[in-house]
Amino acid sequence: MTTAQLRPGQNPDLPHVGNLHFRSRADAYRHLLRPETLEFGGDGALAEWWTERWKWEQPTHRLTVATIDADLVGFTYVGPSPDDGVLELYAIHVDPAHVGTGVGRLLMEEALDHLGPRAVLWVLPGNERARRFYESGGWQPDGTTRVEKMGDEEVQHMRYTLTRPDLPR
Repeated sequence: MTTAQLRPGQNPDLPHVGNLHFRSRADAYRHLLRPETLEFGGDGALAEWWTERWKWEQPTHRLTVATIDADLVGFTYVGPSPDDGVLELYAIHVDPAHVGTGVGRLLMEEALDHLGPRAVLWVLPGNERARRFYESGGWQPDGTTRVEKMGDEEVQHMRYTLTRPDLPR
């Protein structure tokens, strides 16, 4: 199998990022959310959403894409958290055909280089595969939860924290 290559995301990647995000989310959450909720963001809506988001957040956020040959197979999105002095891993998505191949681990390792001494991410409590992945990388649930709307469904999220005191602030 060809190893994925990582590089900074660019404007031409954004439609592919949106489409991959839609497919990845539908696969990961298919047993957790209603089918109607999983349809939210389809037909290019997430591609448009990522294009608009990147326009405003590019100066403060980092988009990294993983490619194999010319195909975009994963991405991460890192930026400041609402909590002072904390960075957030806002997204890590891998094409469902590449889950379990090391692409996610490669993306996570690269993201860690940009997260600093304290970082957070949010995950659905029932997403056991993601939770195992994060916990294997040293992330731990910190007891904080929130509810966000996804389409018209209210979805529970739990926060994970990674603290690395050996890194400078």
